[in-house]
Amino acid sequence: MRARISLRARLLAIAMGLLLVGLAVSSAVVVSILKSHLVGRVDQQMRPLAQLFARLSPGLLPSAGPGEAMRAMRTLAGELDLLDGVYAAYLSPAGTVERAGWRTTPPADGLPALPRLDAAAVTALGGEPFAVTGGDGETVWRVIALPRVAGQLPEGAAPPEPGTGIVLAASLSGVESTVARLTAVCALTGLALLAVLTAAGWYAIRAGLAPLRRIEETAAAIAAGDLSRRVPESVPPRTEVGRLSTALNGMLGQIERAFAAREESQARMRRFVAAVSHELRTPLFGIRGFSELYRMGGLTGPRDVDTAMARIHGESGRLAALVEDLLLLARLDEGDTALPMDLAPMDLRTLAADARHDLRALDPSRPVRLTGVDPRTAPASAPVLGDEARLRQVMANLVGNAVAHTPAGTAVRIGVGTRGGEALLVIEDEGPGLTAEQAARVFDRFYRVDGSRGRERGGGAGLGLAIARSIVAAHGGRITLSTAPGKGAAFTVALPRD
Repeated sequence: MRARISLRARLLAIAMGLLLVGLAVSSAVVVSILKSHLVGRVDQQMRPLAQLFARLSPGLLPSAGPGEAMRAMRTLAGELDLLDGVYAAYLSPAGTVERAGWRTTPPADGLPALPRLDAAAVTALGGEPFAVTGGDGETVWRVIALPRVAGQLPEGAAPPEPGTGIVLAASLSGVESTVARLTAVCALTGLALLAVLTAAGWYAIRAGLAPLRRIEETAAAIAAGDLSRRVPESVPPRTEVGRLSTALNGMLGQIERAFAAREESQARMRRFVAAVSHELRTPLFGIRGFSELYRMGGLTGPRDVDTAMARIHGESGRLAALVEDLLLLARLDEGDTALPMDLAPMDLRTLAADARHDLRALDPSRPVRLTGVDPRTAPASAPVLGDEARLRQVMANLVGNAVAHTPAGTAVRIGVGTRGGEALLVIEDEGPGLTAEQAARVFDRFYRVDGSRGRERGGGAGLGLAIARSIVAAHGGRITLSTAPGKGAAFTVALPRD
């Protein structure tokens, strides 16, 4: 049942329940205090009247009954406004009523139901007021019982008999009526206030929970697939709902980025699988073609067989190199632990000098300069802590890239030195350069700037720069490209300085 009640209804019910309890308790306290105060006032007015009757002779008190005979008692108690239906009686030592009278007309319930008030009982009460019920069992009376004392007696009156007493009772019907009216007023006022506050609370809670409704709508839209939706931040961020909205928006942003990264990763994987399939298929088809040619007897002479075997050997070597590159990239992707490196102190100037010799060997017509990081300075020491074999592989890929993608005879500069806390190695050519789109993808796997370049003309599988970047990253460094169409390309390897 509780699960079917909305949060707004539960909050309103709790608030109104607490308000109802508060109103009931406060009203009960007020009524109780008022009743106690009125009863105390009745007791205060009864005491002097009872003491007065205790000193008077019973002859001054006429027999019970209304009429002109009650004038004396009305005169004595005329100013006692809280005493309604005052009953006075003189008691014998045994507790029987000798004479009684009323201030006003006796009520329909008759006399108060007095207990046995003999001399001992009157003495034990000590003049303290106590409560009794009327003849109907509902009307409450306040009663004071005192022993008679000798006072000023009329001429010829006998003094009070020892052990006799006087009892004075006052009906609390007026007090009960006042308390009942106050209780009714408190109840009606409380109900009216509860109804008004219930209506106001309904709209206030509805307005207060409006941000939660917006959060619910946003969550429903996201569940439907709209990951771009965000929770409107319409409340102060320091409030509970504001902090919840901020946290949800942050979480939604991470989820959206995670989904986008997953989609991009899946797209890269699809492109990678397609590229690998294509790159592996080309040498395999070559090997299979020459093998089928040999099997079918198409190679008639020793020279044909030697040529076919040479082509098979070349394609298999190319296939093995491609597989090795793929395995190296996979190990680099797994982190340093998957590719253990033999780190040792070394100087990048050695790699720079060897790269100059490699360039001259690959294309003797190229002008090659060895400078510092700044072309106007001489080569400088660049100490690093690295794996020399892996870093030589990086340099081989960068040198091969410069030779393969620039015209023969294009000048190349090799710069080496330090800047700040980094050791730098620069391979800069004066070739045709790259566009911004090409430069953004040049480190992607299987990406080739000239897709039509044949393998026999120096084009590779498009893994060299990707491997170079991964090896440099494994050393804690980075490799960057600065290029523009017609302004050449400059690859900069930056490693932490040792």
